[in-house]
Amino acid sequence: MKELKTAKINPTQAWQEYPAGLEINEPGTSILNKTGEWRTKIPYWDQTKCKQCLLCTPYCPDSSIPVVDGKRQDFDYDHCKGCGICYSVCPFKAIRWEEV
Repeated sequence: MKELKTAKINPTQAWQEYPAGLEINEPGTSILNKTGEWRTKIPYWDQTKCKQCLLCTPYCPDSSIPVVDGKRQDFDYDHCKGCGICYSVCPFKAIRWEEV
């Protein structure tokens, strides 16, 4: 993790002479921020019912349903926020929806 740089305060210096603050110097990424811990419900994938239609994948707003070699994998629970969209769109009822 990068160390934050702080400006040295000089009481005789005008505010315009200080470096700009609150700038975003690099792109943010949700890969580094695990956001799945706050959900109240969790999806469970039943591989025996899944037909690999991959309909759930493009609907997931968090990209929490990985696909490897054209096959759906288990949920990325580090990033799944528990919205339930995958559960709603699965035509084969291969996703169970339960309280955490």
